[in-house]
Amino acid sequence: MAQPWQTIETVDTPNGKLELRQRGERDFLILINNRVLMNSSANRSELFLGEHACSLVAERPKPRVLIGGLGMGLTLRAALDVLPADAKVTVAELNPVVVMWGKGPLAGLMKHALDDPRVLVKICDVAKVIEQAAQKGQDKFDAVIIDLYEGPHTGTDARNDPFYGSRALALTRNALSKKGVFAVWGEAPDAGFEKRLVASEFSVTMERPGRGGLRHVVYTAVKG
Repeated sequence: MAQPWQTIETVDTPNGKLELRQRGERDFLILINNRVLMNSSANRSELFLGEHACSLVAERPKPRVLIGGLGMGLTLRAALDVLPADAKVTVAELNPVVVMWGKGPLAGLMKHALDDPRVLVKICDVAKVIEQAAQKGQDKFDAVIIDLYEGPHTGTDARNDPFYGSRALALTRNALSKKGVFAVWGEAPDAGFEKRLVASEFSVTMERPGRGGLRHVVYTAVKG
């Protein structure tokens, strides 16, 4: 018989009640308003996202990577596992409590990724970090990885969405180094997003990691 879920902590956020639950030693859920955002046992797309994107830049000298959204730290862990010792990984996370969970109850799950000296955590909107890096004269990222609880979808504002709209894609392109990688997690394929990526002069591939069951989407776009 399965053990019941135990609530570890609930906090109020501008988007509603954010909650961390645990069952046993390694089963975790993060929810917002009782909607499951992340499940530690369903993570193949997050692992692929971090590993694949960073494998494309791991051979560069001192690669710089930006990850938008910490979550359970699984994308970060996968990225660190393929990056060299001189890499620098910036994680932009809106909610400081998520970072506290990553240093507390979720530390073992992510293999203490936040203690890695290559990692810098910023409590901020990742869109702001991208916008700053896009400016002339700023240091560029070799890879930008967006792992938010909502990916691109048919209802996305094609022009003004802060991550997946055409204006945001132009900023992301300018925030990347030559042949930089833009990788995005999504729940399902979105043809409109793919068209906007191509129009922004990215070469695009889409993967649906795993076999059977619910298969999320990972977009990998390389700056042309």
